[in-house]
Amino acid sequence: MTTRFTSAEVRRAVELLASRSVIRLVTEIDDNGAIPPRRLAGTLPDLSSHQLRRAAEAARAYGLVRTAPGSGLELADAGAELADLYDAAARWARRHAYPAPVCEFSSRIRHVLDLLAPSLAPERADGLSPRSAAHLPSADAEADLARPRALLIQWLAGNPQATRVSEPEPVV
Repeated sequence: MTTRFTSAEVRRAVELLASRSVIRLVTEIDDNGAIPPRRLAGTLPDLSSHQLRRAAEAARAYGLVRTAPGSGLELADAGAELADLYDAAARWARRHAYPAPVCEFSSRIRHVLDLLAPSLAPERADGLSPRSAAHLPSADAEADLARPRALLIQWLAGNPQATRVSEPEPVV
């Protein structure tokens, strides 16, 4: 796939996708189903009300979640595809002990997205940045990134709203 993004687009998208609260929201719904109305704080008690509000607003604005009458907050198609990307990134990170042998799920995803980001911008579309590639745990690790990288490119190409540099209007 030859889709190219500007550095600003990649930076903006990775900022959204690597947000701990967005990762937690998307993966919680993916793993356990819709979150009933007024149960968000009880479902994700490790996040502050401010983090929950911002995550839910961003997830709605970018089409990751929707509110389904009777069931609550559920994943939209873009959110389900993002959950697949998160799973692939986390599996790669665990397999290669990246960034460390023991690490929080959302931190693994953030590090993998940060590792992949330089390869998506035109100036570095030939591979990972020399700095990030130096931190890979093995010579085969970069080749193993093909699936997470392909899923990220596919997700970004299918969700151009995530690459916008300007902040979307909050959804009320």
